[in-house]
Amino acid sequence: MSSLPKPLAVAALTAAVLAAPLTQALAAPVAAPRPKLVVVISIDQFGSSLFEQYRADFHGGLGRLARQGTVYPSGYQSHGMTETCPGHSTLLTGKSPNKTGIVANDFYDLATGQKTYCLADPSVTLANDPSGGGRLVSPKLLMADTYGDWLKAVSPASRVYAVSGKDRGAINMAGHHADGVFWLETRFGMTTWVEPGQDAKARLAPVAAFNARLVADQKTHPFTWTYGDKRCAALEDDYVTGGRAWRAALPRPAPKDEAAATDDLAVSPYTDRVTLDAAQMLRDQFKLGDGEATDVLAISLSATDFIGHRFGSKGPEMCDHLMRLDDRLGVFLDSLDKVKGPVLVVLAADHGGSDFPERLAQQGYDAGRVPPVQWLKDLNAAVRQQLRLAYDPLVQAGGIESLYVVGADGKAPTAGDHARVTAAALAILDKRPEVFAAYDANALVTAAPPPKGTPPDEISVAERMRRSAYPGRVGDILVAFQPYLTPASAGATYVASHGSPWNYDRRVPILFWWKGGPARERVLPIETVDIAPTLAAVTGVPVPADVDGRCLPLGAGPGC
Repeated sequence: MSSLPKPLAVAALTAAVLAAPLTQALAAPVAAPRPKLVVVISIDQFGSSLFEQYRADFHGGLGRLARQGTVYPSGYQSHGMTETCPGHSTLLTGKSPNKTGIVANDFYDLATGQKTYCLADPSVTLANDPSGGGRLVSPKLLMADTYGDWLKAVSPASRVYAVSGKDRGAINMAGHHADGVFWLETRFGMTTWVEPGQDAKARLAPVAAFNARLVADQKTHPFTWTYGDKRCAALEDDYVTGGRAWRAALPRPAPKDEAAATDDLAVSPYTDRVTLDAAQMLRDQFKLGDGEATDVLAISLSATDFIGHRFGSKGPEMCDHLMRLDDRLGVFLDSLDKVKGPVLVVLAADHGGSDFPERLAQQGYDAGRVPPVQWLKDLNAAVRQQLRLAYDPLVQAGGIESLYVVGADGKAPTAGDHARVTAAALAILDKRPEVFAAYDANALVTAAPPPKGTPPDEISVAERMRRSAYPGRVGDILVAFQPYLTPASAGATYVASHGSPWNYDRRVPILFWWKGGPARERVLPIETVDIAPTLAAVTGVPVPADVDGRCLPLGAGPGC
C-alpha cells in the first residue's frame, strides 16, 4: 500500500491496467522503437517493493515511465550476492557476475592477501587528485563488454557517456570504450580516471564548466534537506538501532563538522539532482541523439542506496527523496524533447533491499541481525579448534556472505589445507540456525545450470549463488543467511543493508519507454541481463554468443 494514499489515483490506475488488454487489442500494431539515443537509468537500491509502494504517487518522470511505458514489475537480478558493483555489471553486459567477474563490491585477493575493490586499478590516478589519492578505478577488472562496446564496434561514430553518484555505477554501465565516464565527488563535481600518459585537465574538459558552476552554487545556494512533500512527515517515528536512539524525520540534525556536512549532502536527494544535471548537460553539449549514429547515455542514480543504508527504506527520508526524484526525473525527460532523433529510455536497478530489521521486527517480521565481526570470530574459533590450527583460516572482504580460505600468511593455502578448512567450515555452518545454506564455491562453479527457460524467481538459491561465482574472485565458501537476517551491525550512518539471494534484494522494476510507445504491463518475470540484448535488437547490433540474457519483444508479437 502506498505511503501517500490517493484512492482516486489508485482506482484510476487499476482501471487503466484492467482496460489495457482490450485497448491494445483494438489499437494498431506496436512498432518497435528505432532510437538514435538510448538512455539507460539505474536507480541504486530501487527494488520492486519501493516501486510498488509509491507507484500511484509518482506523477513526474517515474510516473510517466510507469504509466506510458512497457512495465515489467518483476525484473530480477538473477545472482545471489546482490550488491551495487555486480548488479550494475549485469545491466548492459547481458551477463551474470560469474561472467562479468564483478562478484561483489570488494573481494579478497589470495595472491596478495589484500582486500581489493571491484574496479581497482592502481595504474591510474583520479582526475580530481592526480597525486594518486582516492580510490583508483577503471574498467580493467570488468571481464565483459557492454552494449556500448558492442555498439561502437559496429558504429564508430556512436558516442557513449555515463554519469553516476558512484564510480562503480558509471564504469560498469559504460564499459571499456566509452567517450566519457564521470562520477560525483561531492565538493569537487564530476571526476573520472586518468591513465598513464593522459592529461587530467583534458579528461575533465567535458565537465569542467559544470564543475565550476556546481562549486559556486554550493556556496551561494547550499542545499538543505527539508520536506519537499510534507505528507512524508506522517512517517516520522523514533527508533533504537545498535544502541543509538534516533528520530526518523526531516530536517536532519546539524552536522558536527565539515566532513559530516559533506557526507550529509551526499546522502540526500542532492546527489541524484546533480547526477541528472550532469546527464542533461552532456546530452546537450554533445548533441547525443541528434546525428545519424545511435548514441548511449547511461545514468546511475545513487542517492536511493545512500539513503536506504543510513535511514532504511520505509521512513520519511526515503519517501521525500523518491518524490523529489520523481519530479527531477520529469525535468530530465522533458529535456529529451530537444533530441532530434527518437529516444528510448530504459529504467532498472542494480538490486533491491529490505528495511532495517528493527523496524521490520516492530511490524511483526522475524527480522534480526547477525553481528559480522563476532560471527566470523566464532566460526574461526570453531574451525581452529577442530583442526588444531594456530591461525584464523577464514577471512572476508566485503561481507561474511563470501568467505575465503587462507594460509597462515593470509594468502592462498595449500590444496590440502583448503580442502580441510572448507569441509570443516561447511559442516559447522550446516548446523548454525542463522544459516539457510552454505556452499563450496568450487562445486558451484562446476554445477550444471537449470534448464533453459527456468523463470528467474524459480531458480534455486544454489543457482543464484552459482551466478555470483567467478573463479579467483569469489569466496571459497558462500553463505546464504536466513531471510530477513541482516549480516551487518547498525552504526550511526548505517542501519540497513542488502546483498542476500532473497527476492526482496533481487526483484527490481524494468521499464522501457519511448514517445508514442504503448502503455503495457507485463507481469511475468524477466532478468536484468535481458536489457542489453533487447537494446541490441532494436538498434541492429550483434550480440555476443555467450550472453545470459534474451531479447524482449518491444514491438507487436513475440519476436524481436
